[in-house]
Amino acid sequence: MQAWRVYENGEPDAVMRREEVETPVPGEGQVLLKVRAANVNFPDALLCRGHYQVRPPLPFTPGVEVCAETEDGRRVIATAALPHGGFADYALADAAGLLPAPEALDDAEAAALHIGYQTGWFGLHRRAALKEGETLLVHAAAGGVGSAAVQLGKAAGATVIGVVGGPEKAAVARALGCDLVIDRRSEDVVAAVKAATGGRGADVIYDPVGGEAYQQSAKCVAFEGRIVVVGFASGTVPAPALNHALVKNYSVLGLHWGLYAVKDPASIGRCHETLTAYAAKGLIKPLVAERVPFAGAADAVRRVADGTTTGRLVVLPEGVHA
Repeated sequence: MQAWRVYENGEPDAVMRREEVETPVPGEGQVLLKVRAANVNFPDALLCRGHYQVRPPLPFTPGVEVCAETEDGRRVIATAALPHGGFADYALADAAGLLPAPEALDDAEAAALHIGYQTGWFGLHRRAALKEGETLLVHAAAGGVGSAAVQLGKAAGATVIGVVGGPEKAAVARALGCDLVIDRRSEDVVAAVKAATGGRGADVIYDPVGGEAYQQSAKCVAFEGRIVVVGFASGTVPAPALNHALVKNYSVLGLHWGLYAVKDPASIGRCHETLTAYAAKGLIKPLVAERVPFAGAADAVRRVADGTTTGRLVVLPEGVHA
């Protein structure tokens, strides 16, 4: 079968190699999946660099999120069991983690549902307890992770403010349903949020960026607001000033969605049922900006790592067409 493999750590387009390999053999509790579509995630770039919290043995195939077909013909979504990831004709996954692919979504959309929307739902509801009528601020609102949070915030009845970088991404955020879009390149984010909320600030802030975005969040979070730390796409891990959190009465909440698979696996299934119902009603629909031919996988991972993309890039196996 065809697969992209990483033999040494480095930048994705430098270390990902396409080659012919043997089809992987499932281990205990695992299943073999025929990949129908593989979503590109920022962690795929971190895996290539050797910077992710999980370090699979070399060589490995990246691609942590797939829509695939089981040997008995079921269409499922799954997180791939590394080192046999989704940028290949076949991948492995834990049998217990398989979820039915929503009928309302095509293969590429389904491949982009699992991690981003689960992260968004747990972050907004389980961690931040977002309420109808509250104001939600989403950093990188036109990106893969941010776009999911925007849609989930609107589904929850929140007023959603999206922060983006550049006019093209601003247009995408508006199309997603943001009530207000702030271009951080040309506007003062803190001032714009304060102006939009009558000086109160945002009740919930969803931050997959870190760095300067977190500093802005701390300055425009409301009384008893909640900042949800989802990731550090900027490459800079902020150091929160806890004295500031104390005097302003706000919370800083961490979210590592993968822990729920270990600590509370049943919650993932319940969340998926909710997301499937949302998809059927048209409340959420993953923003697939590009369906990438298999030959372009390494370049797609690089572009996602560079932060130049909007929505999701989804890799299709050889012979599969959108």
